Amino acid sequence: MAKAQNEAWGLGYINLYLIHFPVALKYVDPRDIRYPWLDKDHKEIEVDKVPVQETWQALEEVVDAGIAKSIGISNAQAQLLYDISTYARHPISSLQIEHHPYLVQPELIELAKDLSIIVTAYSSFGPQSFLELPPAFRERAKDTPLLWDVEPVKKAAERTGKTPAQVLLRWATQRDIAVIPKSNNVNRLQQNLEVTDFELTKEEIEAIAKLDKGLRFNDPGFYLHKPLRIFA
Repeated sequence: MAKAQNEAWGLGYINLYLIHFPVALKYVDPRDIRYPWLDKDHKEIEVDKVPVQETWQALEEVVDAGIAKSIGISNAQAQLLYDISTYARHPISSLQIEHHPYLVQPELIELAKDLSIIVTAYSSFGPQSFLELPPAFRERAKDTPLLWDVEPVKKAAERTGKTPAQVLLRWATQRDIAVIPKSNNVNRLQQNLEVTDFELTKEEIEAIAKLDKGLRFNDPGFYLHKPLRIFA
């Protein structure tokens, strides 16, 4: 699969190759369905009997073959990071997680730092990132206050002369977390790049972190008809 993807994209090599969810699913040919890990109605999945160790070792073979430069994992919790670290030949380069002020996950981030794993945040804008998705995916987000409307973010934006979105990105990067925001709007794409020329104060960073609710929007234990309880 990695070799075929690399050749299809014409990249020469893949910089970072990730395990998306830390559980094995039955393989479906991506030519048959848009999301190969879901059925056509985006409700059902079928798990497979493959240990994570076997999956990780397959990724290491991708590195050995020169197809990928580094490998990592998404949506993993602490126990799995400890486990992979006991047998990994190639290091866990990146842990990609849902991360925003409603889901701060400070202990997981500290563990990643202890293990020299770079943390990458997706859905940095919290509920806003899910409002345009299918109904099941946006159920938790639709009644949750947008992060750029909450007081600590608004105050920091007013003080710095930046947008609330820029404040949210800077809040993450000042805490040594990489961010991968996305937008189809050219102006917003430009704004997302302009987040290194200002600093939030320690008090602002702490006030935004106190918005933490442990609220996870990307949770297949919630939005799937047959739950996949990977965060239980």
